[in-house]
Amino acid sequence: MLEAVGSATSSSTSRSSSSSTRRTHSERADDGAPARRGAPSGSEAPSRSSAPSETAAQQRISYAGDFRGMPAFEYAPNPDGLPDPGEIVWTWVSYEEDHSQGKDRPVLLVGRDGRWLLGMPLTSKDHDRDAAQEAHAGRTWVDIGSGPWDTGGRPSEVRTNRVIRVDPDAVRREGAVLDRARFEQVAAAARAARGR
Repeated sequence: MLEAVGSATSSSTSRSSSSSTRRTHSERADDGAPARRGAPSGSEAPSRSSAPSETAAQQRISYAGDFRGMPAFEYAPNPDGLPDPGEIVWTWVSYEEDHSQGKDRPVLLVGRDGRWLLGMPLTSKDHDRDAAQEAHAGRTWVDIGSGPWDTGGRPSEVRTNRVIRVDPDAVRREGAVLDRARFEQVAAAARAARGR
């Protein structure tokens, strides 16, 4: 189930067994991320309960590198249980300085590049406090407020000058649909960061 942030409605759909399991905003894990959804009762759907480390390891090895240039921003959330632009999901994000390392974190999906989804990493750290340091390092952020992707209700920021490639099969947890107005704010900030 995805929750439309900024909207009074939410949709619930069942997920096909071929799409495996992912987390929803209504179920939580100890790490503050949405918890995994189990297989529908009475079915033997494939599970990724042991796959996150395997998937993360595979992605570390096969990561195609960050996307360079300006993505064609696409707002197309669809409550079908599959990751789509306009949704915040949890997936492996490699460190810029070493793509063989990284961590599971929330990402705003903003578009597509062939078979890859394109995403911008989120953080709950307030970068307004260290804005000069971040600007000196070439990192730009935009506030998007809080939402169900963070169980603590902490405000989040999106990094607007880094676009990562996300393997749709490596997305393990869904967080929410970001409303169009905030999505457009992120797109505008990303364009401004690139002088467009």
